[in-house]
Amino acid sequence: MAVRLRLKHTGRTNRKAYRIVAIDSRTKRDGKTLEDLGSYDPEATDDAKVQRKLDRVEFWLARGASPSLPVASILRKAKVPVDAIRKGASKSQAAT
Repeated sequence: MAVRLRLKHTGRTNRKAYRIVAIDSRTKRDGKTLEDLGSYDPEATDDAKVQRKLDRVEFWLARGASPSLPVASILRKAKVPVDAIRKGASKSQAAT
């Protein structure tokens, strides 16, 4: 099973909101998820824009999950070393 970290739409009309989820790559955008990893509200202020569980994000990345482009961008802004963890580097190597 190929796991992806991607956005799941949860907002309503004219009020976008998303959840960052770990999901099987063959599942529909709003289908059943493996785990909820956080939320993203593009219309919120900077402090409340992204909420995430960094330890669980790192867990999925270390096990080979690949983030979608929007999720990778969100995680980079949150200072998560996406590329280092995705390549299987240890946490000590990722911190350098």
